[in-house]
Amino acid sequence: MSALTQAALMSRLPLLPTSVVGSYPVPEWMERLKTDYYRGRMSYAQLRDLHDMAIKAALRDQEIAGIDIVSDGELRRDNDIDYFLARMPGIDIPRTSKDFYFDYYEARVTERLPPTATAPLMLADDFSFTTEQTSDPVKFSFTGPFSLSRRVRNEAYDDPGELVLAIARVLNAEARALAERGARLLQIDEPFLAGYPGEVETAINAVNIVTEGVDVTWALHVCYGNRYARPSWEGHYDFLFPAVLDANVNQLVLEFARKGYADLPVIDKFGWDRTIGLGVIDVKSPDVETPEAVASRIRSAIKLVPADRLVVNPDCGLRNISAPVARAKLAAMVAGAAMVRTELTGAAHHPNPLEPSPEEPEQ
Repeated sequence: MSALTQAALMSRLPLLPTSVVGSYPVPEWMERLKTDYYRGRMSYAQLRDLHDMAIKAALRDQEIAGIDIVSDGELRRDNDIDYFLARMPGIDIPRTSKDFYFDYYEARVTERLPPTATAPLMLADDFSFTTEQTSDPVKFSFTGPFSLSRRVRNEAYDDPGELVLAIARVLNAEARALAERGARLLQIDEPFLAGYPGEVETAINAVNIVTEGVDVTWALHVCYGNRYARPSWEGHYDFLFPAVLDANVNQLVLEFARKGYADLPVIDKFGWDRTIGLGVIDVKSPDVETPEAVASRIRSAIKLVPADRLVVNPDCGLRNISAPVARAKLAAMVAGAAMVRTELTGAAHHPNPLEPSPEEPEQ
């Protein structure tokens, strides 16, 4: 799909567009097969076919639910870290087998990362495959440099912040390749940042290296962890401010449904005047929200954030809940957003809040 086509799709999004944060449930049978691969019982070609099939199914689920901006479900990735580190030049992973696919590698860096090398992460190929399977706008996400650095044993840099910035330069090259393939909405995930609030300035400096020179709509997702459907930390989003105001991103994608909406006044207080990805679905609970509950959460947010600056999404990725629950939650989210959209406009569509006033493509 061309860049122009993705831009045209983005321009037709409704008011209160719905999206996902990134990951999608991995069925038990798929977990077993992915683990078999790491135990030497399945070929890489078979694993690739498995991923292709699972991504097609995840996209179909999102389309049936009515999601406006879809993702590949991050189903090629074993977790939020390994897919990137394993392909990054200069990162050493002595043992690549695993007892369970979801386990983390023990990665280390013993020499400074190459300053100009393009990492063969294959993210652009992943994006192209996804756009070939759907006619909807695609959001493509990847783990940010700060979180990646937290899973690397640093034996090369005296200042840990230097490693974060070096990883950011690698990701910038990948972001450029994604944009050249037509990506128009890229998301940086920083799931570890809430655990290290004193490092937020380093993380934001690294985010700006990732986004530099890449003309797309950028989102930054910060949550409180979602390993095995449990938060890793607790707190409030005030730790992001004022540093995040300097981030060259268009959207903050934040966790609210589980925690409540007490942080929204904090965001308003510090003057965030860009888009908010509003978490309205608790991904750490198997209980399915009603459309009315979703609508109520959106109405509460609109009191502080204008509707044309809101994107409606789950709190975080859906990996840790079952597929039937994920489908039901997404359907409720879409229905709840539609209720509020109709209350506000009486119509289903509205100019895209992510890319104001784009030009229509020539016919």
